[in-house]
Amino acid sequence: MKRRNFIKRASLTGLGLAVVPSIISCETEAKKDKKAAAVGTPVLPIVVATWRFHNATKAAWEVLEKGGASIDAIEAGCRIEEADLKNTTVGNGATPDRDGNVTLDACIMNKKGDYGAVVCMENIAHPISVARKVMEETPHVLLAGKGAEQFAVSQGFKRENLLTESSRKAWEKWKVKSEYKPIINIENHDTIGMLAIDKNGDISGGCTTSGLAYKMAGRVGDSAIIGSGLFIDNTVGGATATGMGEEVLKTVGSYLIVELMRQGRTPQEACEEGVKRIVESNPNYKNFQVGYVALNKQGEYGCYCIHGGFGISKYQEGKQTYVESNAYTKKA
Repeated sequence: MKRRNFIKRASLTGLGLAVVPSIISCETEAKKDKKAAAVGTPVLPIVVATWRFHNATKAAWEVLEKGGASIDAIEAGCRIEEADLKNTTVGNGATPDRDGNVTLDACIMNKKGDYGAVVCMENIAHPISVARKVMEETPHVLLAGKGAEQFAVSQGFKRENLLTESSRKAWEKWKVKSEYKPIINIENHDTIGMLAIDKNGDISGGCTTSGLAYKMAGRVGDSAIIGSGLFIDNTVGGATATGMGEEVLKTVGSYLIVELMRQGRTPQEACEEGVKRIVESNPNYKNFQVGYVALNKQGEYGCYCIHGGFGISKYQEGKQTYVESNAYTKKA
């Protein structure tokens, strides 16, 4: 069973009881939240994340509910997916590159706008936590490859083999033809991007991935790059991306969306414009997926994508919700 189908059918389990998140439309929620913000009743805290990563948003919510900081919630939530061996697109058990090596990218941003990231890091299961260490313990913002790995070890992280037997077998099978053909809404990777606002109204964000399956060695996508896969401005809000990273990089998508919100656009409107910038500049947009999620300081959020099938997990007021994204429609 494809991982996407497995997740789609799975239910969130808490305290031994199955909890099935309600499913709503991002456009409907955006309108409702806009009305709430207009009368001055934002509901905080809140956490949103790409795709159906319900366990991750639940872990983040548990931090927020106890009064924890948004940066701690982001790290806790992202670590859930990095440790999930069934998730072959993030952390331990991820799909390797063309040479059979699992390389990981991640970044994190806090309320101050501080940023830390790692790219092409091997043998360390929790890149989101290493990225936070880069942010807090070094004068740098981004470490790559062996340098990132060595730094992680110096900070107490243990080296381990991240290539599971199932991922190795899939790679061996792929090598028979060695073809790369992106599949819409799978595209060999499902990045988790997460945004959270805590009870103090401070926003943070994180993004972690193994990138494209069977990518060229050394390939880096948008996920760990500030302004592309993630951007946070505590005076405005934040945005994160998923999908074909090369297209997000070319438009600096997450930064664009935050700036649009600064200019007065709602999160929904900003996400729609971010997608529009991509499809208008690339005639091959029908062949790949990009999805954006945005969250402003009032607790309003939005999501939009090129093709249907994308959505976000939201946790707010103790309730888990799956929000289906609207998709781009070319105007006549």
